Amino acid sequence: MLVFFFYKFIKIFLMKRSVVLAFFLAISFTVAAQDGFHFENPNRKKTVIPFQLINNLIFIPIIVNGIELTFLLDTGVDETILFSLDDKEDVSFQFVEKIKLKGLGKENSIDGLKSSQNQLTSHGLTDTGHDIYIVLDQNFNFSSSIGIPVNGIIGYHFFKNHLVEINYQKKKIIVYNETQKARRRIAGKYKKFAISIESNKPYMISTLTLADKPMPAKLLIDSGSSDALWLFESRSEAIKIPSRHFNDFLGRGFSGEIQGKRARITRFDFAAFAFTNTIAAFPDSIATQDLVMVEDRLGSVGGEILKRFDMVFDYREKQMFLRKNSNFDEPFHYNMSGIEIHHSGMTWVPETVGLKPVAQENTFDINGNKIPSSFIYKFELKPIYAISNIRKDSPADLCGLKKDDIILSINNKLGYRYSLQDVNSLLKSEEGKSISMEVERNGVKMNFEFQLKSIL
Repeated sequence: MLVFFFYKFIKIFLMKRSVVLAFFLAISFTVAAQDGFHFENPNRKKTVIPFQLINNLIFIPIIVNGIELTFLLDTGVDETILFSLDDKEDVSFQFVEKIKLKGLGKENSIDGLKSSQNQLTSHGLTDTGHDIYIVLDQNFNFSSSIGIPVNGIIGYHFFKNHLVEINYQKKKIIVYNETQKARRRIAGKYKKFAISIESNKPYMISTLTLADKPMPAKLLIDSGSSDALWLFESRSEAIKIPSRHFNDFLGRGFSGEIQGKRARITRFDFAAFAFTNTIAAFPDSIATQDLVMVEDRLGSVGGEILKRFDMVFDYREKQMFLRKNSNFDEPFHYNMSGIEIHHSGMTWVPETVGLKPVAQENTFDINGNKIPSSFIYKFELKPIYAISNIRKDSPADLCGLKKDDIILSINNKLGYRYSLQDVNSLLKSEEGKSISMEVERNGVKMNFEFQLKSIL
């Protein structure tokens, strides 16, 4: 399973105020503009935004200064961040200044830009004075790990003005304009749950049970993490990593790779809901040592939990509404293979295309053989997948697979016929399942086979 706790916006250091005149103009315009997203038509009751759900993460289309981009919808960030704009060269930005960005990981801060007075629109919602933080390092993106182009992350500013409903099963977001009427309708169908909004992010109070000892825990509600739970061992002496665990790559932040451990905890409770044998990630303390956290925060609850509910966020009233969906009782799985797979490019592949039969004379080659006329070849771009990370002593590691191996086929099915989501689902499907892979390593084709094995 690919795990994402990406790009948590922690610190911004202003380095230089370039284009000084434009900077002061931006301030004067901000005062006159409406704060945050608003309905273009004030009489409209609601708007519906379809989304893509990949690895428990939500991706929505938003038009930025006239160009449509794809954003991760992440309650765990306060500011809007852009990266990976190579294929969107027409996006223009104004009122720009240099900054430094720092977040999860071990490395130093990275260069970036802050742009003010941007116009963002989506399905009848508009924000005409939006600040955007731009990552300059084009190697820093996670499109290859998702399998679709992803251009940025948006969080607090999408949620702050309206009731926002997320329906994971229908893959729809509903933003409500008539707030009081919508609240009454939702309150009759959902369970209300108090949250806090701190540093522009939502937090819940829950109960964790580790080694049969329950403890209260304040957790960030983080739709930008695909895991169920992240727990920070350094934040409380009561958080002990279970003896049965394994080391794993947890993701990548602004400041580098995040390593840690995975284990099952006995129980996780919040509101009137309870989960047992939940898989939790325990990030390395080195990766989190520079994090600026709110008081008493012990971790995060992510998409593997959130996807089990229909939910409505109400930032203004500091509450959320929850009801179970059909995902609620699904067991908690993880990637038992030990390999992380990413999208490493595209290749042209010939595909046969059927033709409608037409009345015509038979055609023969010079040897008298009839030439079939019922199909032609056309070339299509298909994804190339490669192994980006491999866990030591995992089934894939023990059978001989290596980082950077290019995947040609999985279980006798050509690699490019899978989506990245399909591959990830296969690798966490069921213990004992046999996986065969043909890979290319330094120009040589090689075959490997292993079985998925649970160690939790």
